[in-house]
Amino acid sequence: QLQLVESGGGLVQPGGSLRLSCAASGFTLDYYAIGWFRQAPGKEREGVSCISSSGGSTYYADSVKGRFTISRDDAKNTVYLHMNSLKPEDTAGYYCAARHLDCSSSSDEYDYWGQGTQVTVSS
Repeated sequence: QLQLVESGGGLVQPGGSLRLSCAASGFTLDYYAIGWFRQAPGKEREGVSCISSSGGSTYYADSVKGRFTISRDDAKNTVYLHMNSLKPEDTAGYYCAARHLDCSSSSDEYDYWGQGTQVTVSS
């Protein structure tokens, strides 16, 4: 069974940090680009970041540039999203998704999705 599982979400104060993980089971991530998306209540899903299958290309939404870093460890079959300087507007459900080889800004082009992990930034 092909599955992505996110973890690492939680409640954090503004300015704090979290590291989200996206672990794959049932398949290897070697040939897949992994995107992170988020969705807050009443808002549309937003692309946050993506890393290509090779790891050679990474992309970030303007709203998170300089604060978030995406990385992958294919030996662990896991992709990470390191989130620093968190703001209340980063509060959302965060989802990872996989598609073959290259990143896409369109969530419709991703084949596999995780169940999500909640990030809440509040004092």
